[in-house]
Amino acid sequence: MYRTEVAATVILAVVFAGLAGGATAEPVDGASARRALFSPRGAEVEVLDRGFLSTQDKAILNEVGVQLLYYGAVAVSPDEGILANATIAAADHHSTEAAEIAALAACNAARNGATACEIVALIRPRGWSEGAVLQLGQSATQDFRSNYRRGRGPKALAISPATGQWAIVKGDAAETDALRECNLRAAEKGATDCNVAVRD
Repeated sequence: MYRTEVAATVILAVVFAGLAGGATAEPVDGASARRALFSPRGAEVEVLDRGFLSTQDKAILNEVGVQLLYYGAVAVSPDEGILANATIAAADHHSTEAAEIAALAACNAARNGATACEIVALIRPRGWSEGAVLQLGQSATQDFRSNYRRGRGPKALAISPATGQWAIVKGDAAETDALRECNLRAAEKGATDCNVAVRD
């Protein structure tokens, strides 16, 4: 029905960098991250009230949206509807805001209609609420729970807000190495905006 765009383009990275203004949150420790993160066991969908969506469109968005990785967003070209090639789902980002930027950019690049794309659905973790000190995409959350907590000594998790990429590294140079590895992964998707989100 619609395409999933996890990767961000160079244009996305530029847009995201402009919005971020260079400000990043201070890293948290592993215990704080563990308390803040939501379960990686599923997502919930919020279908937004858009006049061009039919009841059937909303049902489809709900059905397919729960299969996407959080944090995500679905963008649609209003002139073409949800079954068009321009319908894009950006998934597995570290916030819905980042997913919205990715989905809108990809949708607007693909649309044939005159009207700009709009976000029609948001994908968040089950039980999501505002105010968490840290948000990670579903895959990164699973990796944190499985791998970050193991072992002693210095460790760091770096994330790319624009692309949803991340890296977990342990050792004396954990922060530097996590940033380098994360930026290498993010560069494949058009950005080098990683920052350290968790460190011990």
